[in-house]
Amino acid sequence: MRIIALVNQKGGVGKTTCTANIGAGLALRGRKVLLVDLDPQSNLSEGLGVETSTLKTTVYDVITTGHNIHDALIHVKDNLDILPSCIDLAGAEAELISMQGRESRLKAALKQVRGYDYIIIDAPPSLGQLTLNAMYAAQEIFIPAQVQFYALKGMAKLMSTIAEVQKWGNKHLFIGGVIGTCFDARKNLNKEILEQLQIHFHGKVFKTLIRDYVVLAEAPVAGQDIFAYDDKSRGALDYAALCEEIIAMEEK
Repeated sequence: MRIIALVNQKGGVGKTTCTANIGAGLALRGRKVLLVDLDPQSNLSEGLGVETSTLKTTVYDVITTGHNIHDALIHVKDNLDILPSCIDLAGAEAELISMQGRESRLKAALKQVRGYDYIIIDAPPSLGQLTLNAMYAAQEIFIPAQVQFYALKGMAKLMSTIAEVQKWGNKHLFIGGVIGTCFDARKNLNKEILEQLQIHFHGKVFKTLIRDYVVLAEAPVAGQDIFAYDDKSRGALDYAALCEEIIAMEEK
């Protein structure tokens, strides 16, 4: 089982879009996938059609009270489940500070689940307690990064946080890949930023780039992943290719 956290403290980089569509793409390829929505904004959950305001149990209850994770899991579609979020998670950052084992509560909860090929965690756009929980629980980190100006802004802090987690709590954690998002091949600046990312991350950037298509923004509004919304779209083709790269990593 591969446990992957999508992390970037910079907002608006396509992290949630990547989580939803990688999960859906892997599920279509026969992998059993659990998505974990660790962002209080609940965009991942709602973007996949989950009405979070009606939920009795969410990831908040699982990590703050030790509630049984199986009570919170929701089946989205064939091979795809989600551990949903809710607005209450916004208070978890402060609550976790005083809790024993605060960085490892998600890790402990995920030990209860079996039968998944992938667990993919959508971390919030910060480097607080929730993101630390994602890093402590994961084996790999994927970093979505807009191939635009300021793509590397804040990366030093992120890399420092990853190094601290590797040193003190999860020595096996590694960066599995960087996902270039919002790419426009017509713009020279995009190509220059892509080269900077490739140099900075020493070949860790996925070959597949997620191009900037409006259909990727339309799908979550409809409560669907890109494959359910329009599987013939260029956005779907990009994510299909990215999923093939991720699957190819299984053999390494």
